[in-house]
Amino acid sequence: MSTPGSKPVVVGIDGSPASFQALRWAAREASYRGTRLRVVHGDVSALTHVPEMPGVSLPESYHHAVRRQVEQWLRKAAETAGVEVPDAEVDTEMRTGSARTVLIDESKTAQLMVVGSRGLGGFSGLILGSVAVALCRHGHCPVAVLRGPDNGAAIAEQPVVVGVDGSRGGEPALTWAFEAAAARSVELVALHAWHDMVVGEMWTRAQADDSWGSVQDDEERLLAENLAGWRETYPDVAVRQVASYGKPARVLLEHAQNAQLMVLGARGRGGFAGLLLGSTSQTLIHHSPCPVVVAR
Repeated sequence: MSTPGSKPVVVGIDGSPASFQALRWAAREASYRGTRLRVVHGDVSALTHVPEMPGVSLPESYHHAVRRQVEQWLRKAAETAGVEVPDAEVDTEMRTGSARTVLIDESKTAQLMVVGSRGLGGFSGLILGSVAVALCRHGHCPVAVLRGPDNGAAIAEQPVVVGVDGSRGGEPALTWAFEAAAARSVELVALHAWHDMVVGEMWTRAQADDSWGSVQDDEERLLAENLAGWRETYPDVAVRQVASYGKPARVLLEHAQNAQLMVLGARGRGGFAGLLLGSTSQTLIHHSPCPVVVAR
Protein backbone atom coordinates (compact mmCIF):
# COMPACT_ATOMS: atom_id res chain seq x y z
CA MET A 1 0.00 0.00 0.00
CA SER A 2 1.21 3.49 -0.78
CA THR A 3 1.44 6.26 1.79
CA PRO A 4 -1.46 8.71 1.34
CA GLY A 5 -0.29 11.90 -0.34
CA SER A 6 3.10 10.51 -1.33
CA LYS A 7 4.45 11.45 -4.73
CA PRO A 8 4.45 8.63 -7.30
CA VAL A 9 7.20 7.00 -9.28
CA VAL A 10 6.41 7.89 -12.90
CA VAL A 11 7.47 5.86 -15.93
CA GLY A 12 7.04 6.79 -19.58
CA ILE A 13 6.08 3.99 -21.97
CA ASP A 14 5.69 3.78 -25.73
CA GLY A 15 5.10 0.07 -26.29
CA SER A 16 8.75 -0.77 -26.91
CA PRO A 17 10.51 -3.60 -25.03
CA ALA A 18 12.83 -1.05 -23.40
CA SER A 19 9.91 0.94 -22.01
CA PHE A 20 8.37 -2.19 -20.47
CA GLN A 21 11.74 -3.07 -18.99
CA ALA A 22 11.74 0.40 -17.42
CA LEU A 23 8.18 -0.23 -16.23
CA ARG A 24 9.14 -3.40 -14.34
CA TRP A 25 12.06 -1.64 -12.67
CA ALA A 26 9.85 1.33 -11.80
CA ALA A 27 7.24 -0.97 -10.25
CA ARG A 28 9.86 -2.44 -7.93
CA GLU A 29 11.19 1.01 -7.08
CA ALA A 30 7.70 2.24 -6.21
CA SER A 31 7.33 -0.79 -3.93
CA TYR A 32 10.65 -0.01 -2.21
CA ARG A 33 9.43 3.54 -1.61
CA GLY A 34 5.93 2.61 -0.50
CA THR A 35 4.27 4.71 -3.16
CA ARG A 36 2.14 4.24 -6.25
CA LEU A 37 3.31 3.76 -9.82
CA ARG A 38 2.10 6.14 -12.49
CA VAL A 39 2.39 5.10 -16.15
CA VAL A 40 2.13 7.78 -18.83
CA HIS A 41 2.32 8.02 -22.60
CA GLY A 42 2.90 11.25 -24.50
CA ASP A 43 0.57 11.28 -27.52
CA VAL A 44 1.70 13.74 -30.18
CA SER A 45 -0.96 12.39 -32.55
CA ALA A 46 -3.64 13.97 -30.36
CA LEU A 47 -2.30 17.43 -31.11
CA THR A 48 -4.40 19.49 -33.50
CA HIS A 49 -1.59 19.67 -36.05
CA VAL A 50 1.58 17.76 -36.81
CA PRO A 51 4.31 19.47 -34.68
CA GLU A 52 6.81 19.65 -37.56
CA MET A 53 4.14 20.84 -40.03
CA PRO A 54 1.82 23.33 -38.28
CA GLY A 55 -0.57 23.56 -41.21
CA VAL A 56 -1.10 19.81 -41.59
CA SER A 57 -3.83 17.94 -39.70
CA LEU A 58 -3.99 14.18 -39.24
CA PRO A 59 -7.14 12.24 -40.27
CA GLU A 60 -9.59 11.26 -37.53
CA SER A 61 -9.14 7.56 -38.34
CA TYR A 62 -5.47 7.87 -37.48
CA HIS A 63 -6.27 9.42 -34.08
CA HIS A 64 -8.65 6.55 -33.28
CA ALA A 65 -6.11 3.91 -34.29
CA VAL A 66 -3.39 5.49 -32.17
CA ARG A 67 -5.70 5.81 -29.18
CA ARG A 68 -6.68 2.13 -29.38
CA GLN A 69 -3.02 1.12 -29.55
CA VAL A 70 -2.03 3.30 -26.60
CA GLU A 71 -4.95 2.05 -24.51
CA GLN A 72 -3.76 -1.48 -25.21
CA TRP A 73 -0.22 -0.58 -24.10
CA LEU A 74 -1.51 1.00 -20.90
CA ARG A 75 -3.64 -2.05 -20.04
CA LYS A 76 -0.63 -4.28 -20.63
CA ALA A 77 1.49 -1.95 -18.49
CA ALA A 78 -0.89 -2.22 -15.55
CA GLU A 79 -0.96 -6.02 -15.90
CA THR A 80 2.84 -6.22 -16.15
CA ALA A 81 3.32 -4.07 -13.05
CA GLY A 82 0.85 -6.26 -11.18
CA VAL A 83 2.82 -9.36 -12.08
CA GLU A 84 6.11 -7.74 -11.05
CA VAL A 85 4.69 -6.41 -7.75
CA PRO A 86 1.42 -8.20 -6.86
CA ASP A 87 0.15 -5.45 -4.54
CA ALA A 88 1.24 -2.60 -6.83
CA GLU A 89 -1.00 0.46 -6.93
CA VAL A 90 -0.97 1.62 -10.55
CA ASP A 91 -2.63 4.44 -12.44
CA THR A 92 -2.24 5.06 -16.17
CA GLU A 93 -2.84 8.02 -18.45
CA MET A 94 -2.43 8.97 -22.08
CA ARG A 95 -1.52 12.65 -22.20
CA THR A 96 -1.53 14.98 -25.17
CA GLY A 97 1.87 16.41 -25.99
CA SER A 98 5.43 15.61 -26.93
CA ALA A 99 7.64 13.41 -24.78
CA ARG A 100 9.64 16.45 -23.68
CA THR A 101 6.56 18.38 -22.56
CA VAL A 102 4.84 15.45 -20.88
CA LEU A 103 7.87 14.16 -18.97
CA ILE A 104 8.97 17.55 -17.67
CA ASP A 105 5.44 18.36 -16.56
CA GLU A 106 5.05 14.97 -14.84
CA SER A 107 8.31 15.55 -12.97
CA LYS A 108 6.69 18.45 -11.08
CA THR A 109 4.59 16.02 -9.04
CA ALA A 110 6.81 12.89 -9.08
CA GLN A 111 9.46 11.69 -6.68
CA LEU A 112 11.24 9.84 -9.51
CA MET A 113 10.99 9.76 -13.31
CA VAL A 114 11.95 6.50 -15.05
CA VAL A 115 12.77 6.13 -18.75
CA GLY A 116 14.16 3.35 -20.93
CA SER A 117 17.27 3.62 -23.06
CA ARG A 118 15.50 2.93 -26.34
CA GLY A 119 12.01 3.61 -27.59
CA LEU A 120 9.60 4.42 -30.38
CA GLY A 121 6.65 6.69 -30.95
CA GLY A 122 6.20 9.47 -28.39
CA PHE A 123 9.43 8.56 -26.56
CA SER A 124 11.54 7.72 -29.61
CA GLY A 125 15.26 8.39 -29.34
CA LEU A 126 14.91 9.37 -25.69
CA ILE A 127 18.54 8.90 -24.74
CA LEU A 128 20.18 9.93 -27.98
CA GLY A 129 18.06 13.01 -28.65
CA SER A 130 17.09 16.23 -26.94
CA VAL A 131 14.32 14.78 -24.73
CA ALA A 132 16.64 13.18 -22.17
CA VAL A 133 18.83 16.28 -22.03
CA ALA A 134 15.75 18.46 -21.53
CA LEU A 135 14.44 16.19 -18.75
CA CYS A 136 17.77 16.15 -16.94
CA ARG A 137 18.21 19.91 -17.26
CA HIS A 138 14.67 21.05 -16.60
CA GLY A 139 13.04 18.20 -14.68
CA HIS A 140 11.97 18.80 -11.10
CA CYS A 141 12.93 15.45 -9.54
CA PRO A 142 15.50 12.66 -9.90
CA VAL A 143 15.63 10.81 -13.22
CA ALA A 144 16.42 7.10 -13.66
CA VAL A 145 17.71 5.90 -17.02
CA LEU A 146 17.49 2.14 -17.54
CA ARG A 147 20.45 0.53 -19.26
CA GLY A 148 21.08 -3.12 -20.11
CA PRO A 149 18.81 -6.10 -19.40
CA ASP A 150 16.51 -6.07 -16.37
CA ASN A 151 18.09 -8.87 -14.32
CA GLY A 152 15.79 -8.35 -11.35
CA ALA A 153 16.49 -10.88 -8.59
CA ALA A 154 19.77 -11.92 -10.23
CA ILE A 155 21.43 -8.66 -9.11
CA ALA A 156 19.52 -8.19 -5.85
CA GLU A 157 22.67 -8.64 -3.76
CA GLN A 158 24.84 -6.25 -5.77
CA PRO A 159 25.66 -2.84 -4.24
CA VAL A 160 24.40 0.64 -4.95
CA VAL A 161 27.22 2.95 -6.11
CA VAL A 162 27.23 6.72 -5.57
CA GLY A 163 29.65 9.30 -6.96
CA VAL A 164 30.93 11.67 -4.27
CA ASP A 165 32.72 14.96 -4.95
CA GLY A 166 32.20 16.88 -1.70
CA SER A 167 30.04 19.64 -3.17
CA ARG A 168 26.65 20.73 -1.84
CA GLY A 169 25.26 19.80 -5.24
CA GLY A 170 26.11 16.19 -4.47
CA GLU A 171 23.97 15.99 -1.34
CA PRO A 172 20.77 14.87 -3.15
CA ALA A 173 22.70 11.98 -4.67
CA LEU A 174 23.94 10.86 -1.25
CA THR A 175 20.45 11.03 0.21
CA TRP A 176 19.04 9.08 -2.71
CA ALA A 177 21.82 6.49 -2.63
CA PHE A 178 21.64 5.86 1.13
CA GLU A 179 17.85 5.48 0.92
CA ALA A 180 18.17 3.09 -2.04
CA ALA A 181 20.78 0.96 -0.26
CA ALA A 182 18.68 0.90 2.93
CA ALA A 183 15.52 -0.12 1.05
CA ARG A 184 17.38 -2.92 -0.74
CA SER A 185 19.43 -3.98 2.31
CA VAL A 186 22.64 -3.91 0.28
CA GLU A 187 26.08 -2.36 0.58
CA LEU A 188 26.65 1.21 -0.57
CA VAL A 189 29.88 1.93 -2.43
CA ALA A 190 30.81 5.61 -2.03
CA LEU A 191 33.16 6.42 -4.89
CA HIS A 192 35.36 9.50 -5.11
CA ALA A 193 37.45 9.91 -8.27
CA TRP A 194 39.95 12.63 -9.02
CA HIS A 195 42.00 13.42 -12.10
CA ASP A 196 44.65 16.15 -12.14
CA MET A 197 46.11 15.65 -15.61
CA VAL A 198 44.68 18.67 -17.33
CA VAL A 199 47.82 20.21 -18.85
CA GLY A 200 50.99 18.28 -19.57
CA GLU A 201 49.57 14.91 -18.55
CA MET A 202 52.82 12.97 -18.46
CA TRP A 203 54.65 15.72 -16.54
CA THR A 204 51.80 16.00 -14.02
CA ARG A 205 51.78 12.24 -13.50
CA ALA A 206 55.51 12.25 -12.84
CA GLN A 207 55.09 14.99 -10.22
CA ALA A 208 52.13 13.24 -8.61
CA ASP A 209 53.99 9.97 -8.30
CA ASP A 210 56.53 11.60 -5.93
CA SER A 211 53.85 12.21 -3.33
CA TRP A 212 51.27 9.64 -4.36
CA GLY A 213 50.73 8.24 -0.88
CA SER A 214 50.09 11.68 0.58
CA VAL A 215 47.60 12.58 -2.15
CA GLN A 216 45.77 9.28 -1.72
CA ASP A 217 45.55 9.82 2.05
CA ASP A 218 44.14 13.31 1.55
CA GLU A 219 41.46 12.10 -0.88
CA GLU A 220 40.44 9.24 1.41
CA ARG A 221 40.21 11.64 4.36
CA LEU A 222 38.07 14.02 2.30
CA LEU A 223 35.73 11.19 1.37
CA ALA A 224 35.43 10.01 4.98
CA GLU A 225 34.60 13.53 6.16
CA ASN A 226 31.91 13.89 3.50
CA LEU A 227 30.27 10.64 4.57
CA ALA A 228 30.45 11.08 8.35
CA GLY A 229 27.05 12.69 8.79
CA TRP A 230 25.34 10.30 6.39
CA ARG A 231 26.70 7.28 8.27
CA GLU A 232 25.11 8.63 11.45
CA THR A 233 21.78 9.20 9.72
CA TYR A 234 21.78 5.73 8.14
CA PRO A 235 23.60 3.53 10.70
CA ASP A 236 22.24 0.29 9.24
CA VAL A 237 23.73 0.86 5.79
CA ALA A 238 27.08 -0.84 5.23
CA VAL A 239 29.34 1.65 3.42
CA ARG A 240 32.50 0.86 1.47
CA GLN A 241 34.62 3.92 0.69
CA VAL A 242 36.64 3.98 -2.53
CA ALA A 243 38.95 6.88 -3.41
CA SER A 244 40.39 6.25 -6.84
CA TYR A 245 42.69 8.15 -9.19
CA GLY A 246 41.46 8.33 -12.78
CA LYS A 247 39.01 9.96 -15.12
CA PRO A 248 35.57 9.88 -13.48
CA ALA A 249 33.79 8.26 -16.43
CA ARG A 250 36.23 5.37 -16.52
CA VAL A 251 36.22 4.84 -12.75
CA LEU A 252 32.42 4.99 -12.58
CA LEU A 253 32.00 2.55 -15.47
CA GLU A 254 34.39 0.08 -13.85
CA HIS A 255 32.30 0.00 -10.68
CA ALA A 256 29.02 -0.06 -12.61
CA GLN A 257 29.96 -3.51 -13.91
CA ASN A 258 29.13 -5.04 -10.53
CA ALA A 259 26.44 -2.64 -9.31
CA GLN A 260 22.65 -2.79 -9.38
CA LEU A 261 22.35 0.99 -9.45
CA MET A 262 24.57 4.03 -10.09
CA VAL A 263 23.62 7.35 -8.46
CA LEU A 264 25.06 10.70 -9.56
CA GLY A 265 24.39 14.31 -8.60
CA ALA A 266 22.87 16.85 -10.95
CA ARG A 267 25.59 19.37 -10.16
CA GLY A 268 29.07 19.05 -8.74
CA ARG A 269 32.69 20.09 -8.79
CA GLY A 270 36.04 18.48 -9.40
CA GLY A 271 35.78 15.15 -11.18
CA PHE A 272 32.00 15.33 -11.39
CA ALA A 273 31.62 19.01 -12.36
CA GLY A 274 29.08 19.77 -15.06
CA LEU A 275 27.95 16.17 -14.95
CA LEU A 276 24.69 16.62 -16.85
CA LEU A 277 26.18 18.77 -19.57
CA GLY A 278 29.59 17.20 -20.07
CA SER A 279 31.10 14.02 -21.39
CA THR A 280 30.96 12.09 -18.11
CA SER A 281 27.19 12.01 -17.93
CA GLN A 282 26.89 11.20 -21.61
CA THR A 283 29.29 8.30 -21.18
CA LEU A 284 27.40 6.87 -18.19
CA ILE A 285 23.98 7.24 -19.78
CA HIS A 286 25.13 5.63 -23.01
CA HIS A 287 27.37 2.89 -21.64
CA SER A 288 26.53 2.03 -18.02
CA PRO A 289 25.54 -1.64 -17.74
CA CYS A 290 23.25 -0.82 -14.80
CA PRO A 291 20.50 1.78 -14.22
CA VAL A 292 21.70 5.34 -13.65
CA VAL A 293 19.90 7.80 -11.36
CA VAL A 294 20.63 11.51 -11.70
CA ALA A 295 19.51 13.07 -8.42
CA ARG A 296 18.61 16.65 -7.61
